[in-house]
Amino acid sequence: MTSTIQAITVDCQDALALSAFWAAVLGETVDPDDNGSGPFFQSLGRSTPPKSGVAMMFIKVPEGKSAKNRMHLDLATDDRAAEAERLLELGASLVHDKDEWGVQWSTFSDPEGNEFCVANAH
Repeated sequence: MTSTIQAITVDCQDALALSAFWAAVLGETVDPDDNGSGPFFQSLGRSTPPKSGVAMMFIKVPEGKSAKNRMHLDLATDDRAAEAERLLELGASLVHDKDEWGVQWSTFSDPEGNEFCVANAH
C-alpha cells in the first residue's frame, strides 16, 4: 500500500485572501462550497479537477509564519520575466533571483511570507 497526495495544505492568517492569491497564480477558482468553506477554510481544486494537478487547502491558524519553509512549491512558466511581473502585481514579493547549476529561477513569497520558486519550463 502507498499514499497519494490529496492536497497541499497551507496554514495561514487569512484563508480568504490567500486562497484568492493562489487561485490567481494558478489560474484556478476558489471552491465555492467545500465542506464549510469560509473565513477559516478555503480550497482550490477539490470541487472540480484542479488545472495544476493538485488541490490546495488554506486553513486559518492562530500563529504566524516564523521561519523559512522546509517544503515549497516549484512552478514552471514559459516566460519567467513576464510571470514575475504578474506575480508581483498579484501581491507576491521577490526574494531573489538565482542562477546556479545551469538553472535560473526566482524565489518569491506569497502575501503571508510562504516561499515559492518560478523557473522557465523545460
